[in-house]
Amino acid sequence: MSEALNTLVLGATGKTGRRVADRLDARGVPVRRGSRSGEPPFDWENPATWPGALRGMDAVYVSYFPDLAVPGAVEAVRELSEEARRAGVRRLVLLSGRGETEAQAAEDVVTAGSTEWTIVRCAWFNQNFSEGYLLDPVLGGEVVLPAGATPEPFIDVDDIADVAVAALTEPGHGGRLYEMTGPRLLTFADAIGELATATGRAITYQQAELDAYIAAMAEYEVPQDVIGLLGYLFGEVLDGRNAWVGDGVEQALGRPAKDFSWYVKENVDAWRV
Repeated sequence: MSEALNTLVLGATGKTGRRVADRLDARGVPVRRGSRSGEPPFDWENPATWPGALRGMDAVYVSYFPDLAVPGAVEAVRELSEEARRAGVRRLVLLSGRGETEAQAAEDVVTAGSTEWTIVRCAWFNQNFSEGYLLDPVLGGEVVLPAGATPEPFIDVDDIADVAVAALTEPGHGGRLYEMTGPRLLTFADAIGELATATGRAITYQQAELDAYIAAMAEYEVPQDVIGLLGYLFGEVLDGRNAWVGDGVEQALGRPAKDFSWYVKENVDAWRV
């Protein structure tokens, strides 16, 4: 049986947060969309905004921007968890990343608290190809990344949102850690090949050396924190440690995770030019 808990959704303008908030709205759950433009506002870089955003909330979806791997993220999650406990929040759902030492440290912070918690530990998002930093290269017909033959079990953001909403509104998810992946392993070249086949367009994949990739990002004046994050993800995390399929979606929802081919079919219009 679902509960209509007053729920704060952090990162409510992002890929997962927007979907979580929309689903809660559709269920009639009272939602506060946490963002710098929200009312009241929430800003990860301004802790003075946190008490107002947490006031009166029973549950919180915690999505840290830009990633739990960046410096300062673990301490920020620790402080938020403590503030949430003081505000009387009963339930926390943390969006986490697979194979990231820092993300696991943030998980430890949440699980050590007295608030009921659920960890949603995720693989790379399918939607990075249609809503994120890979969309422009796909539209341009050439994707260059420092990723070779190591496969990844890409996860669909709609599955993430469905699991998060279940954990926020239904009993039985407290104290659970869900390993969230898609149902099969693909390399980045495999993924691009599926996009090309579905769209009928010539979209090529080229593997780059990590140092050259980082240098190119710096030349294009990509922010240093983004360069550092992508360097870490491609240089360390994508080393095979996550090359296995988890069953978190099925554990949480009782159904299989969406396949990458389903995602491509549903989003094919995003890549037609």
